[in-house]
Amino acid sequence: MKRSTHPIQDKAEVAIGFPDKVYMGSFMRSSTFEARAENDGLFIKLLRTGEDRREVEVHLHHHLLADILEAWSESLDEQPPMDKDHRDTLLDSLTKVEKALKRKRRRQA
Repeated sequence: MKRSTHPIQDKAEVAIGFPDKVYMGSFMRSSTFEARAENDGLFIKLLRTGEDRREVEVHLHHHLLADILEAWSESLDEQPPMDKDHRDTLLDSLTKVEKALKRKRRRQA
C-alpha cells in the first residue's frame, strides 16, 4: 500500500482532554497529513515538523465515520452558508469518495 503525505491547505485543531490535563495542537499550512483506507475504516495522521513537532493519529471505523458524516450533514443546515471555495472543494472530494465506494461495490458483485 502506497503511503504518502500531503500538505495541509487549510488548518486543523486538535484537543484531547484528560481529568488532570489537556493537550492541544494546531496543524497549519506548514504541516502535512496522511489519509488512507484500512480494512475496517479510515486512518488519519496529522504531522507538524520542526522545533514544535506534533503528531496525531486517528482511526475511525466505517460505521463511526458514517455517523460523523451524517451528524455533520445535519448540522450544516444550522450554520450560515459556506463560502463557495470551501463548498466546491468539499463537494468535489465527496464525489470522489462516492465514486470510489461504488467501484468497490461493483468489484464485489
